[in-house]
Amino acid sequence: MHRLKHRPGLLPGGFAIVLAFALALWPGPVPAQTDPLAPTGRWSANTRGSAPLPPMGWNSWNAFYSDIDEEKVLASATILVDSGLAAMGYRHVNIDDGWWLKRRQPDGRMVIRTDKFPSAAIGPGDHTSFRPLTDRLHAMGLRAGIYSDIGRNSCGQVYTPNLANQPEGTIAEREVGLYGHVDQDIELYFAEWGFDLIKVDGCGIRGLSAETDHVRSGNYREFAPLIDMNTLGRTDIAAVQALYTEVGEALHRHNPDGDYLFSVCLWGSSNVRAWGKNLGNISRTSDDITPQWTRMLTNLDTVSTRALYAGPGAWNDPDMLFVGSGDFDADHMTEARSHFALWAIMNAPLIIGFDLRKATPEQLALFGNPGLVALNQDPAGHQAVPAYQSGDLQIFVKTLANGEKGVVIVNRGLAPIDAQLSAGHLKFRGDAEVTLTDLWSGDRQTFIGELPVRLEPRETLVFRATGARTLPGGLYVSEQPGDVNPAEDGVTTPRHDPAIHRGVIGWQGTRGSGEHPQYGGFGGAQADRSPFGEPLRIAGTRFDTGIGTLANSRIEVRNRGYARFAANVGIDDSAGPGERSVTFFVYGDGRLLAHSGPQPFGAPPQPMEVDIRGFALIELVVRSDANALEPLPVVWGDAALLRWDRNGGGTSARGGSGL
Repeated sequence: MHRLKHRPGLLPGGFAIVLAFALALWPGPVPAQTDPLAPTGRWSANTRGSAPLPPMGWNSWNAFYSDIDEEKVLASATILVDSGLAAMGYRHVNIDDGWWLKRRQPDGRMVIRTDKFPSAAIGPGDHTSFRPLTDRLHAMGLRAGIYSDIGRNSCGQVYTPNLANQPEGTIAEREVGLYGHVDQDIELYFAEWGFDLIKVDGCGIRGLSAETDHVRSGNYREFAPLIDMNTLGRTDIAAVQALYTEVGEALHRHNPDGDYLFSVCLWGSSNVRAWGKNLGNISRTSDDITPQWTRMLTNLDTVSTRALYAGPGAWNDPDMLFVGSGDFDADHMTEARSHFALWAIMNAPLIIGFDLRKATPEQLALFGNPGLVALNQDPAGHQAVPAYQSGDLQIFVKTLANGEKGVVIVNRGLAPIDAQLSAGHLKFRGDAEVTLTDLWSGDRQTFIGELPVRLEPRETLVFRATGARTLPGGLYVSEQPGDVNPAEDGVTTPRHDPAIHRGVIGWQGTRGSGEHPQYGGFGGAQADRSPFGEPLRIAGTRFDTGIGTLANSRIEVRNRGYARFAANVGIDDSAGPGERSVTFFVYGDGRLLAHSGPQPFGAPPQPMEVDIRGFALIELVVRSDANALEPLPVVWGDAALLRWDRNGGGTSARGGSGL
C-alpha cells in the first residue's frame, strides 16, 4: 500500500485527503452525510422491486394514446399469449393514461371509467375495482401495469386535454395524480387492485404554473413547477427526488414480498440520471419517442453512453418500442429491425407500443427473434458499451454471461457505409480467430484481425461473437457495467448533454429556434471514455479501456470471486494543466486496501494492483486536493479484475460472468 507523504505547501484543499485517511481508519461506520466519498461497503443502486432483467411486454399509449378500453387491453394480452411472445418474456400488460374517471370526494378514492372497463363496475354506486381485470391477466400468466403522475394532474390533462377519456367533475375530482394521495393510491393499486407495475409521470409538477392557460382559466389548481426542461438550474432536483422517493417507500410498504416494478418517467430531467438508478426499476432517459427515425436516434443517444448507470434492478429506459408505426411500419422493416436491435443491446425494456391486432407475421417475428430477445435478457445484465462512435456509424458491444459478446453495428445515415469490425472492438486478440453468428440470418463466419462490412442506409447488423480474450484471466471493469455503480460521479453542477442528437420535435415542429440540449447527464462516469466523450489519456498514454470519471467520485464495483484489481491511474489529458492533484483509493467492503500517491496533471500513469480476495464490493474513490472551479476528469486506465497476480502466480479465486 502506498503511504501518504508530507508535501510542503499543501494546498488548503489537501485537508480533504487527510480527512480521507482519518475516515478510512475510523473504527466505526461513517455517516454518508459527513463525507459522500467515504466507503460504505454497500451496493447503493436500487435492489427493491423485481427487475433482475429488463421488463418486456406491451403498453397502450403509443397504440391508442388515452383512447383505451378493456377490449383493447385484453385483445393485446391474448395476442401476446397466442403468438408465443408471452412465453418469451413479454408478460407485462400496462394500461397508460385514460383509465380514470375521477377522484371521489370526500374520501379521495380513485374511480375507474366503467364505460371503458365494464368489469370494474363492482358497485355499489361508484365503487370500482380493477381486480377482475388484473385477476384475468394473472390467470393468463401475465402481469398488470397502471399509470399515474407525481403531481395532482396527469400528462394527458396538462399537455393533451383534447384526447379521449379525460377525468371529469370538479377541480378536486379531476386531480387524479398521486400528489397528496401517495399512500392511499399505492395501497389501492397494488394491495387491493392487484397491479404489479406503476409508471409515474411528472407532468403535474412541470406544466401548471400560474401563467398557463389551464390555471388562468380555473381549469386546474396552480402547481409551482419543480421541473424546467430547459434548465437544470431552475429545476428543484431535491424536491423532485423527494416526491419519487415517497412513492418508492409506499411501494415497498404495500408490497412486502418485493414483487413489483417502479417506472420513473422524468424524461431525463431533474438529474434523474444520477439518482433514478437508486430508486426505480426503470428510469426514462428522454422525452417521448415518436415514430420517426431521427427521434429514435435522440432517444438512443440518451442511453448509449450511460451503461454505468444501469444494471439488474434498475434499467435505463429510452421509451417504448415504436415498431409498427411511421418510419418503423411494415414498409420500413430495415428501420424497424434497427430500432429493435438497438433497444435489445441497450438492455432497454422491450415494451411494445403497437396495436397488436394489426401486426403482420414479419413484425411478430421481429418481436420474437430469439437471438435478440436473448441478447436483451442475458442474465449478466450488462448494457452495451460504445466501441466506436460517430454521427454516421456506431458499434456497440455487450459482454454476455457466458463470456461471449453481443455486437451491433448501425448506420445512422442515408448513404451506404463501408466499415470495419475489429477484434479490438470486442476486446478479443487480433491474432486469433473470431467467430460471428448473424442474429438476423443465423449464418456464421470467422475473421482474424478485422472484418470489412457494408451497411445500407439505416441498416443494423447484429452478431454474437466468440474469440480469444485480450485479457484471458479476468475482465476489464468496463466490460461489466451491470456490476458497476457510480455512487458519486463527481458532478457538482448538473449540465445538459450536448452530444445527444437533436432533430425536429414532432409535436413542436420548427417553431422557435430549434431543439436545444435538455437531457441531464453531461460529465458523468463513462466506460472506455472520459466523462466528456474523449479517449482516455494520461500524460500522452492512451488507454483503450478503463473508466473515465471526475475527481471527487466514488464508484462501486461488485467482485464476483476475482483475486486482484489492477489499474493505471492519473488525471486525464483533457483536463488541461493546473496547480492541482488527485489521489486514488481502493476499498474492499469499506476497508482501505490501497491508495496512490498524489497525482498532478501531466504525471505518468501510476500503476495500482490490489489484492481483493474475500471482498465482495470494491469502491474506487478519487479525491482532489483542491476545490476546482471546473470539473477535473480522471482515469482508471485498463481497470481490471484478475484471477492471477502480475508475476504469473495463480489463485484459487473463481471469476464471474462466465469468464
